[in-house]
Amino acid sequence: MTAVIILSILLVLLLTSTPISIALGTTVLIYLLGFSSFSFDTVNIISQRLFTGLESFSIMAVPFFVLSGQFLIDGKIASRIVRFAYNLVGWMPGGMAMAAVLACAFFATISGSSPATVMAIGSVMLPAMVKAGYPKRFSVGVITSSGSLGILIPPSIVMIIYAVATSESAGKMFIAGIVPGILLAAIMMSLVFVQAKRKNFPTLPKPTGAEFWRSFRDAWGGIFLVVIVIGGIYGGIFTPTEAAAVAAVYAFIAAKFFYGDLKWKQVPKSLLSAANTSAMLLYIITNAILFSFLMTSEQIPQEMSQWVVAQHLQPWMFLFMVNLALLAAGQFMEPTSIVLILAPLFLPIAKTMGIDPIHLGIIMVINMEIGMIHPPVGLNLFVSSHLAKMGLTEVSIATLPWVGVMLIYLGLITYVPEISIWLPHLLYK
Repeated sequence: MTAVIILSILLVLLLTSTPISIALGTTVLIYLLGFSSFSFDTVNIISQRLFTGLESFSIMAVPFFVLSGQFLIDGKIASRIVRFAYNLVGWMPGGMAMAAVLACAFFATISGSSPATVMAIGSVMLPAMVKAGYPKRFSVGVITSSGSLGILIPPSIVMIIYAVATSESAGKMFIAGIVPGILLAAIMMSLVFVQAKRKNFPTLPKPTGAEFWRSFRDAWGGIFLVVIVIGGIYGGIFTPTEAAAVAAVYAFIAAKFFYGDLKWKQVPKSLLSAANTSAMLLYIITNAILFSFLMTSEQIPQEMSQWVVAQHLQPWMFLFMVNLALLAAGQFMEPTSIVLILAPLFLPIAKTMGIDPIHLGIIMVINMEIGMIHPPVGLNLFVSSHLAKMGLTEVSIATLPWVGVMLIYLGLITYVPEISIWLPHLLYK
């Protein structure tokens, strides 16, 4: 009954268009004032939780990765990655669309954000694909959906949030996302290839060896960032949070001095934009941590875990229910809030059933990917709508076939856990 009351309050606030961050904090206040014994000690606890909720070393990675992504976008490194992707696969059937997927995968290794990936790659690729003769709706669908790779291929802000919410290793989450990310990019490119063969989409001329080498050399400065992040974490040189700080410094040096496209007068604007995004995320995080504290203090995760165990559900049935819940939540909430609220609820139950916490984390990330490309609050849809000058409904229709592909892929990852966990288990023996 306590869980029903708390979640009902939250749902009512969300239905009245209250911002999710404010809805989470307000739910805690309403419950404490109306349904529990209220005292000044409670006020002190709330105040302390609002501030101490962000006292986590892992959370510090969020603003650093946001800043590194902002420097890479403002430094026009995305256009160099696109040119390299062109030369790598552009000469194949459907090459430009395949290059869009590949460029999104490359940029995902240095951004950690799906909307940022769509904005950076879509602003370059979308006009070029339409000009080359690709159907606009097809082009929008490819870029919107492949931009979701931004939170699956490490580094990923959503993975960091999961690690914060569950006290799991962000490094393991990063490693676990490599194989699923590569697999999803390969599936998308394969489907584009088949579609291009059927509809005879245009291709680009095959590059010369000199052109290929030049594009690789230009893009290497950006792509090398993933070597620093993943290599440094796995090599034990630094933690994921320290890796984020190194990434921000490297991104600035690459954009300002290596490429020279980031001007000094642009730096304050880049810093302010990154600060705005980080503040928004951190405000959601601190309220979600307060909400999670309320749920834990009321013993809701423990009671839910006991109830599920008492139903004698099989692990596959539980994972099916998890996917349904996450897909439903993705209809009206953004990924950070969903992970912070639901991960602490699902994890204790998953552990009692022998489900690997890292596997559960990857399942949650893929559900968040689907939410990113599905109306009504899919962030990637809004970015693509702005870039393509198309209505949100038309963009949603363009992305719909890819939602179906992602649902099938979700089933594969859910019920073949080795895809997610074999690499972290191999590296973290």
